Amino acid sequence: MAGERSRRPGGAPGLSPQDRAPEPIDPDEDPFAEGHEDRTPPELYALRPGGGAADSGGWTVRVVRNLYPALAAREGADAEPEASGWPGGPPRGALELFQSLPATGAHEVIINGPQPVASLAQLPREQVLVAVETWRQRMRAHAGSACVQVIVNERRAAGASLPHTHTQLYALDLVPAAVARERERFGAYAARTMGQNLLADLVAEEVRLQERVVAIDEEAVLMAPYASRMPFQLMLAPRTPRARFEDDGPSGASLLHDGLCRLARHLGASPPLNLWVRTAPRGAEHFCWRIDVLPRLTHLAGLELSTEVNLNIVAPEHAAALLRES
Repeated sequence: MAGERSRRPGGAPGLSPQDRAPEPIDPDEDPFAEGHEDRTPPELYALRPGGGAADSGGWTVRVVRNLYPALAAREGADAEPEASGWPGGPPRGALELFQSLPATGAHEVIINGPQPVASLAQLPREQVLVAVETWRQRMRAHAGSACVQVIVNERRAAGASLPHTHTQLYALDLVPAAVARERERFGAYAARTMGQNLLADLVAEEVRLQERVVAIDEEAVLMAPYASRMPFQLMLAPRTPRARFEDDGPSGASLLHDGLCRLARHLGASPPLNLWVRTAPRGAEHFCWRIDVLPRLTHLAGLELSTEVNLNIVAPEHAAALLRES
């Protein structure tokens, strides 16, 4: 934590003029707009309150395959590790040094609503509830995957290639190392504490302290997590622990919308951000889902990239206090 760095010239976290007043979405160029269903791959799922045929209008949330998928189809997923690019076969040791496997699974796009807006915060609360429930429905559709990762990138600075608010779902045939480490920590904590849940205990202590809590409702707790990596980072966790976000039970969607709106009010507009849902991967006996929100108000620079030491110029206690007032 290095709050004094926010006082250096140009060091205060905030939005650029472009982020404060972004260009409106051009309806003619928006492939996710209602009426442009022919500009996307065929839909996999949609909610149409009034009924209607697939790939037609009248939808509130729509799901399609990603036109440029990051994951290959599952055919041949049982291939053995290989070292490619060696004429005549790999030399001795290449399989150890240059081993690879195909990245297989499914990659979907969930269009969060027909409204031509760039942020979940700009959607009506009721629309966010419907969108989040669709996230859960699509996660359940990939229950056999090793790990299901739901992400939202908002604005180009956070990796969004299209401005219309949308969510991406990755159904992975592997458990990424970072997720596997969390799975191990949940298990180790349960073993040390005779079955206690790591995230549930953390939430209980944060609620007792009240230093980093932003808001609470009947479903979830929203907080600026201890040792936040970046300014105004948020974490939403359920009040009653549950391993999988996609299972029946509260989703915290209303509090998530509230937190995103607080960010927008405090900063003057919705910031570029990354959001993801962490749910129990394959093999997790002890776990609890959560939602992380990472506003992109500062840049990762040489220290962060070379050492993985994060330098945050807004302490989470201060960020929480500001957002409670927003």
